[in-house]
Amino acid sequence: MANKVTIVGAGSVGSTIAFMMAVKGIASEIVIIDINEKKALGEAMDIRQGTPFCAPCKIYAGRYEDAAGSDIVVITSGIGRKPGQTRLDLAQTNVNILKSIAGEITKYASEAIYVIVSNPVDVLTYVFNKVTNIPESHIIGTGTLLDTARLRSRLADYMNVSQKNVHAYVLGEHGDSSFVPWSTARICNVPLERYKDCVTDKSAIQADLNYAEIEEYMRTSGGKIIQRKGATFYAIAISVCHICKCILDNGNSIVAVSTMLHGEYGIEDVCLSIPTIINANGVVGKVLPDMTDEEIEKLRHSAKMLREVIDQISL
Repeated sequence: MANKVTIVGAGSVGSTIAFMMAVKGIASEIVIIDINEKKALGEAMDIRQGTPFCAPCKIYAGRYEDAAGSDIVVITSGIGRKPGQTRLDLAQTNVNILKSIAGEITKYASEAIYVIVSNPVDVLTYVFNKVTNIPESHIIGTGTLLDTARLRSRLADYMNVSQKNVHAYVLGEHGDSSFVPWSTARICNVPLERYKDCVTDKSAIQADLNYAEIEEYMRTSGGKIIQRKGATFYAIAISVCHICKCILDNGNSIVAVSTMLHGEYGIEDVCLSIPTIINANGVVGKVLPDMTDEEIEKLRHSAKMLREVIDQISL
């Protein structure tokens, strides 16, 4: 089946997403759009010259009008986070960039599902909802999907199991107020706190769980990578490709992504991450885990933090 994906932004994140999509055969047509047309052309050429060894894929640099007919539009454009800078510090600058893109891209790709990657992703997902006529169900922010992957990776290290057998989520903002609802975490359908009692080979478990250390690892990993190499782009590119594949496969996948909330857990008019069902129609439902009162309050606190930022930006 032919699938067309347009990627706005040919920086490290956007070009890595394009590369991975070509290698994995996720899209049969990929358009790369960037204000620096020369950069977009170079990235497209570089990837295209390797496609004889991949699934057939037409990849090229284009302009906004070339996004017509896209199944998915991925927006990565924005100023990157600098060392020591929070995602929310970026808000107004990247809001302005997003607004300039949204006004153009939606003229030509009004039926596409939009995946927002730029930070602060929850704020920008909210803004995209407010400044376009795209249905809410067609607007998805990457949210805490990468945070969730980091969490599962760390838990797998502790428990010495495959990451695929770890079922746990990071919810809320993709940022400082994110949290782990530990009461919902499972390994092979066993509650996390009981797993050590249930496994026969206890020596395989690396260490006793340190919840604070795991959350700290999850929350600060991005900043540490930025300190060491200047940017993060591999893991977020893999996360974006996973979202796009879930959409194109039309399999009703449940992922932790940022979407508009309307009363879930008492939260209104804010975009943040809770488990969300997505398919070829975009967002088709939410899953509301049975969390403790304390965990629900953490989610509401995260919504409050985002609301404070939203109230300070100019739409």
